[in-house]
Amino acid sequence: MLFSLQELLLFALAALVLVLTPGPNMVYCVSRSLTQGPRAGLISLTGVVLGFVVHLLAAALGLTALLAAVPLAFDAIRYAGAAYLLWMAWQAVKPGGTAPFEARNLPHDSPRTLFLMGFMTNLLNPKVAMFYLSFFPQFLHPERGQLLQQSLTLGAVQIGTSAAVNALLVLGAARVALFLNRNAAWMRAQRYFMGTVLGLLAANLIKASFGDRVGVQSG
Repeated sequence: MLFSLQELLLFALAALVLVLTPGPNMVYCVSRSLTQGPRAGLISLTGVVLGFVVHLLAAALGLTALLAAVPLAFDAIRYAGAAYLLWMAWQAVKPGGTAPFEARNLPHDSPRTLFLMGFMTNLLNPKVAMFYLSFFPQFLHPERGQLLQQSLTLGAVQIGTSAAVNALLVLGAARVALFLNRNAAWMRAQRYFMGTVLGLLAANLIKASFGDRVGVQSG
């Protein structure tokens, strides 16, 4: 037996925390659902799921570990991710800005474009790579063998959790948006809350990068 039920449930909880933290994947899928309907949101989510598969394979085959062994490369990914999160935070709080659950009129894209944009949004999301890098080693058991199978099992749990939660958000986005549009105070609060969360995520990424750098230098 590769994992106990308790181990799988604990990992699933960590995966749930990841998907409930506002990030590019949630923003993109919800935005597409609001602007083009739930079907477009689900197509976008399919692309996001494929991005998870690529991240999973990279982690399982050791590519993510290689990035961690090259500080400049991994720092570049984290700084780019932090900059992107800060940009999203500004988009949420700037005058006339919008938020993930705020309906807006955008051109409708083809299913192929929706899928590819969902895929690229997740593929370039540093939070996913950091999740695999941070949590996989804590749940892998070399003494049990079959590390590749263990990694794929954990990845399947994470991908399934993320897909289910995001699908619920996509299908319920219209109702949430309708409520927010009818309550201006909630709309403003939601925008500033989103901007604050994204800003804190960016700050944590930057702090982690500096912390790792100091640790390496002191070591």
